[in-house]
Amino acid sequence: MMSDINSPLRPILLPAALLAALTLAACDSQRGDAPPEPEPTVTPSAQPSQSIIREGFDEPEPIVPLETLEGTIGFPEGGAKLDDAARAELQQIIGSDQFAEGWPIVLRAHSDAGGTDAANMRASQARGDAVAEWLMEKGVSEDRITVIAFGEQNPAEPNARPDGTPNEAGRAANRRVDVTLADPDPEPEDETTSFFGEAADDESESAAKAR
Repeated sequence: MMSDINSPLRPILLPAALLAALTLAACDSQRGDAPPEPEPTVTPSAQPSQSIIREGFDEPEPIVPLETLEGTIGFPEGGAKLDDAARAELQQIIGSDQFAEGWPIVLRAHSDAGGTDAANMRASQARGDAVAEWLMEKGVSEDRITVIAFGEQNPAEPNARPDGTPNEAGRAANRRVDVTLADPDPEPEDETTSFFGEAADDESESAAKAR
């Protein structure tokens, strides 16, 4: 039997599951695909730096070569006898590192200008011999000692004043023995440094000539 066309239309009832699916599809079509959430960034924890140098470790000190040792043995009163000051100076010399190394000892003996050249030469020789004998009494080999007598040739102070009168203080200072201990085998100079030093000098001379 056909329904009456004049009767009111009845609503179409859809299942609840279908209705929910259609609603979700409509929402997705409106908002589009959501961007992916960013991944969290992990910051590495800072590690304290470690030094390779151990605390309390002493670096080795550089070896400093010994320098030439020089001393003066005075004879202010004249003659060739060692006084207390002369022996004290010699004690310091034999207690030095240079002496312990066995370096040769050179004694340069002097006099004032109060006598003749021959007398002054003998006086200086006697003073040098007196110092050498004292050293040999302390066990120093004679082969290690060299005595050179100069007489009055190399004064440390003027023997006379400007007016020609004797300078007694100067003459007392000239009555002496100069002691020298020098390394017989010194370290050779750095050839590289020497080469560049000579090259630099040559360049400086060339530049000076160009000006």
